[in-house]
Amino acid sequence: VQLQASGGGLVQAGGSLRLSCAASGRTFSSYTMGWFRQAPGKERELVAAITSSGSITYYADSLKGRFTISRDNAKKMVYLQLNSLKPEGTAVYYCAQATISGYIGPDPRSYDYWGQGTLVTVSS
Repeated sequence: VQLQASGGGLVQAGGSLRLSCAASGRTFSSYTMGWFRQAPGKERELVAAITSSGSITYYADSLKGRFTISRDNAKKMVYLQLNSLKPEGTAVYYCAQATISGYIGPDPRSYDYWGQGTLVTVSS
């Protein structure tokens, strides 16, 4: 499995970005996909996740309402819409694929394939 994240960049506080993740390899449509982020000096944390069919989504409590995860199984793509960005949102954002079909949750150890990350910088 290969995951390629893109779409990061520099944005002012209050702005928006859309991150994309292209997948190849094992059956994309069978697994939960997640977006994580890691800020300098901090642990990697889940931003959002979406089940294989897209019917269930999971968000970090602090980000609900501002970020939206979606997927297109036909294109093998997962997206993360970032709205109302804040400076504390500056981090490297990673897409990841869950190890077990049907799992959805925040534990990074339950995701076994990771993209290379895309840097989001939010200026104040």
